[in-house]
Order: sequence, then structure tokens, then C-alpha cells
Amino acid sequence: MGYDPRTATGVPTEPVGSLPRPAKLQDAYAKYDAGEIGRDDLEKLQDAAVKDSIERFEATGSPIISDGEQRWSSFATYPIADTLAGTGLAPGLGPGGQFFAIFADGHGRQLPKLERGPFRYNQHAADTLRKSIPYANKPMKQAVIAPSMLALLYPLKDPVEGYSREEFEAALIDECERDIREAFAAGAERVSVDFTEGRLATREDPRNPWTGAGLLPHFIELNNRVMARFSADERRNIGIHTCPGGDRDSVHSADVPYNNLLGTMFDIDAGYFLIQLASEREKDPVYETIGQNLRDDAHGVTQMAYIGVTNPQNPRVESPQEIADQLIRAANFIPKEQIGATDDCGFSPFSIDEKPNHGSPDYARDVAFRKIASRVEGSRLAAEKLGF
Repeated sequence: MGYDPRTATGVPTEPVGSLPRPAKLQDAYAKYDAGEIGRDDLEKLQDAAVKDSIERFEATGSPIISDGEQRWSSFATYPIADTLAGTGLAPGLGPGGQFFAIFADGHGRQLPKLERGPFRYNQHAADTLRKSIPYANKPMKQAVIAPSMLALLYPLKDPVEGYSREEFEAALIDECERDIREAFAAGAERVSVDFTEGRLATREDPRNPWTGAGLLPHFIELNNRVMARFSADERRNIGIHTCPGGDRDSVHSADVPYNNLLGTMFDIDAGYFLIQLASEREKDPVYETIGQNLRDDAHGVTQMAYIGVTNPQNPRVESPQEIADQLIRAANFIPKEQIGATDDCGFSPFSIDEKPNHGSPDYARDVAFRKIASRVEGSRLAAEKLGF
């Protein structure tokens, strides 16, 4: 892999992954679930949205792009279901699992539940990346789901008859490793692991029992079991993404003290971290915690902290200077050689997302590309000031 994150902008910059799906595609997902259109019709619209996403992404000047996850049900369920309604659910899974999250506006997103073993993915991220990469003229990254998220498929208290949690988690680790390896083999230069459940794991929401079960140490252990499958050279290009969620312009754990997570998150032996920060009210204490815990030697890898400098939940477009100022401020707490820039979250992690603060998903899509262009220019401005 020859991609150098620092070449184009001095301060490395990278997206998280998702983009809002066009309203026409969101409507097609709903019609497909209702049986009003066929799979071929849905795939044509997915493909058109991918082509448009890549073309517009490249026009932002971003040194690395994604396909916006236009072919996915969601960042969390792409391996196990074709749509959010559960069409195409993987074998052994059924409806009515745990809520992954209950958001601040009151809506929730529910996972299926494991009813029997063995567990396996229906598809891997590389299956869609292989369809997208021929359209790209720039390096591509791929996001994948963390094992800690899919660990929630196993019921919290009631064991699955004939299939222990240990057996399930062993299969899950194998699938997560395969997900990452196949993404690289399909042409991804970077792979980031979505770990949005990390901060939520310390919330203790009585409406959502798993959040009060003290699972964060186990989540970190699961992620490290995957990282242990990769060499130091490979892990330099494997990241971890954290945020307090993002769906329908709402969040699920922004009220949780960030230090609950950040004190231990860097124990994961990943090469870089994509960290929500633009929407954080008090940034300096977070920069300080990152600087104190980011490792210069994670079993052979110097970890990088990609600071969130744009807020996908807010339609206001941050200026390049505002973004540069955030990165320069962060360098007071974090070694400048270990700083990068990213967006707080994917712009639309779920395939049907009305984007109420923006007025429409199509407008949110326009805003997303403007924010990305601003992030790229802001990274260049910061690099000049920081001497790169």
C-alpha cells in the first residue's frame, strides 16, 4: 500500500465513511421493503448514488475518499441485513434484539438477535467496495463495523441453546478479521473500524440494559483480538472511529463524560483514531486526555489522532480557518506529528435518514461535500502554521 496520508495536505485528513443517501434512493429502499420494486431497480439507484458520491467527493480535493456507504443498510448492519427493515437477514438471526442506541430525540435503532449458531456474515464490506472502486480516481478507504457492536446480537442474559457466547465471539472475530483483510485486498488503502458503541457503553440508560452492564473493557478486548491478527505495518492503516452517534441529526451519548471512554480507548492497538470533537462543548480537556493517552508505541505503531473538525449534525459549514484553528489548538496538547483531521461522524450512517435539521437529505448531501472541502483546505492551512 503506497498511500501516504500526509502528502496532499501536510496534516493528514480522512473521512469517516457515510454520506446522506439521495431522497430518491431512500424512497427506493422503502419501496423495496414494501415489495413495490425489485432488487435490480434498487441496485441501479444505489449504483447511480455511488457514482455521484465518488465524483463529488473527488471534487472536494480530499486525498482519500469513500463511496458514502450508499449500498448499505447501515454502518452496523451491512454484514447481516440488506435493509433496515430486516430484508435479507443473515441465517440464525431473528427480529427483536437489543437496541443498539436510543437517541436524544427519543427514536431508537434496534439490532436483530442471535437465535441459533453458527454465526456468519451474509456479506462483507469488500463486496460493495469492489463495485465502487472502478469509479474512483483517488485512493479509497473503507469503514467496517467493530466486533463489539455485533457482540450485542447475542442476548444479554439468556444464552443461545447449543451455541455459547464464547463460540459466537470466536466466529465474530474471524468475520471481522476477514472483513478488514478483504477490504484491503479489494483495493482500500485505509480501513477504519466503527466503534460508536464505546462511549455509549458507560451511559447506564435503564431503557437500554446493555449500557449498564459494564461492557467497555470487554469491547476493548474484542477489538484487540481483531488487531492481534494484523502486523504493525498493517495496523498503521487500520483505524478506530468514536463518536456519540449520528442519526436524524440526533446523538445517543454526547452527555456521557468523554473521559469514560478516552482513558482506555487508546489501549486498542490500532494505528489511528477518528475522534468526534467539533461538536464537543469543552474541547481543551478532551485534547488533553488524548495527548495523555495516545501511544507513541502501540506494539510497533505510533498512534495518530484524527480530530473531528466538522459536525455532520449541523448544517452550518465550518470555515477553513475555523478548522485550522481547531487543529492548531489541539497541537498545544497532542504532538503535532500525531494529529490529523476528520469529520465528527459519518454524515448519515443509516440508509433512511430524513436529516430534519437540514430540511432534506438532498440538501444535507450538498452540505456534506462543502464541509469536506472546507476540512481539506483547513488541514492545509493548519499544516502551514504547524510547519509541515
